Amino acid sequence: MIDESCIFCKIVRKQAPSSIIYEDEAVMVFLDIRPLNMGHTLVIPKDHYVDIFHIPQTLLSQVHKIAQQVSSPIKKATAAHGISIIQQNGKAAGQDVFHIHVHVVPRFEGQKLPPFHELKEVERAKLHEMAKKIKLLL
Repeated sequence: MIDESCIFCKIVRKQAPSSIIYEDEAVMVFLDIRPLNMGHTLVIPKDHYVDIFHIPQTLLSQVHKIAQQVSSPIKKATAAHGISIIQQNGKAAGQDVFHIHVHVVPRFEGQKLPPFHELKEVERAKLHEMAKKIKLLL
């Protein structure tokens, strides 16, 4: 299933730029263009599901399995003190792209978590550089 208007579906079809870290037949992992910290990564199913209420359990399990798999390389590549795993469902919960996704966010001591809509875009070249660094650690 694909939603023609969905930016994540466009990324899956390689119709929009992204810095891909991992990809298999069901799941794609790429850097967030508006990262909380460099290395902030999104894990998505390739098929379009709006949120946790619509995705099959087996696919949700696969998405979270991959989120776990990429967490350690992200932590090492960014020298982070910890990792936050965040998944929002619905506008009231802060979801702004309505294709289910899991945020894997490198975190540092004393850092506060701002709303995602307040974060600024990062240049694609910097994202590609970080993606290469993480991929080497996978």
